[in-house]
Amino acid sequence: MTTKKSIGIVGARGHTGAELIRLVASHPHLELAFVSSRELAGQRVADHNDAYRGELRYEAIAHDQVAARGADVVVLALPNGKSAEIVAGIDAAAPQTLVVDLSADHRFDPAWYYGLPEITRGQYAGQKRISNPGCYATAMQLAIWPMLEYLAGPPQCFGVSGYSGAGTTPSDKNDVELLRDNLMPYSLADHMHEREVSAQLRVPVEFMPHVAPHFRGITLTANLWLREPVTVDWVRARYEQRYADEPLVDVVEPAPWVSRIAGRHGVEIGGFTVAPGGKRLVVVATLDNLLKGAATQAMQNINIALGFDELASIPVEE
Repeated sequence: MTTKKSIGIVGARGHTGAELIRLVASHPHLELAFVSSRELAGQRVADHNDAYRGELRYEAIAHDQVAARGADVVVLALPNGKSAEIVAGIDAAAPQTLVVDLSADHRFDPAWYYGLPEITRGQYAGQKRISNPGCYATAMQLAIWPMLEYLAGPPQCFGVSGYSGAGTTPSDKNDVELLRDNLMPYSLADHMHEREVSAQLRVPVEFMPHVAPHFRGITLTANLWLREPVTVDWVRARYEQRYADEPLVDVVEPAPWVSRIAGRHGVEIGGFTVAPGGKRLVVVATLDNLLKGAATQAMQNINIALGFDELASIPVEE
């Protein structure tokens, strides 16, 4: 019988924190040690998350006290720029703790493992510090990666996300009234995910994000110029071969719809279109930004690091 590992979530009030609680609640080898949220402190987790059945309550844990809680795993589901004090405390007092950071704070730090398993799984070598990729960055990399060696120039990526990607702190990008009948462009050059994907794939990538009125899910359309002409059949076969052993990546023929990926844990890639001349390829990828774009991917990384089945607690559709 496997002894359960304990896991704490810092920043558990947000959308991603709630999805993580659901995944942990169904995990055969993990149990919640603590969930921190200043806004919900003292309230029962079960009153806010129907997947959790225990008596655990949200706590307002000071950042310098997280290490003292002694959890085997700590997941940081905080806004960008908020992780430094927690990580420093864990480094000093409990360096063997597995830390998974969902923010962008360590995605450019070579000392941290960048955990996009379908691409970087082979680079995992026991690291205790894992940086979870961004949601858009996951969609972009999975859409581009099979064609990386054939690129003739920077991929251009047009992204549309549901407003849950803007988090729970009120802003224009999650204001339902402002988004009604609207598509909101923002950060059209030098977006964090543009820099992230360019650094990871080692090619310049151009990214133009937008927010739409739906709650969850990302549609990413990638325009790829290639050095040699290709056919649609060759492209589809290449993506199918590259992702044949990846249960969370489905290669489909038509362009995938975001409404069909919401609430699901994987990625759909399809809509392969080749322009006349064969050197311009368009690919569409969809994923749920809160799941494969955040919580599901974090669980994959945790399972890999702890030696569990990578898909433990992650529902996989046949």
